[in-house]
Amino acid sequence: MATMFVRHKVSDYGNWKRAYDEFASVRKEKGVTGASVHRDANDPDAMIVTHQFKDMNAAMAFADSEELKSAMANAGVSGPPEIWFCEDIEQTPY
Repeated sequence: MATMFVRHKVSDYGNWKRAYDEFASVRKEKGVTGASVHRDANDPDAMIVTHQFKDMNAAMAFADSEELKSAMANAGVSGPPEIWFCEDIEQTPY
């Protein structure tokens, strides 16, 4: 399994969240198996989003997709996003 982390600034959280939610079916179609949304505690315009995938190839293909780039632009992402990938080793629920 793999996780893609994205950090970016948004111009308006409400507009961004609406666009993010509307993109849910495309995320699923592109191989996202789980996701989480976080807001930077020191900067309410900075969002951190995770997307989980079955494998690294799916994660990288999603990150490079025109659909994601278009969705980010339409959602009001300001500036280039920071994107990084991790191989999932272990998860421990408590």
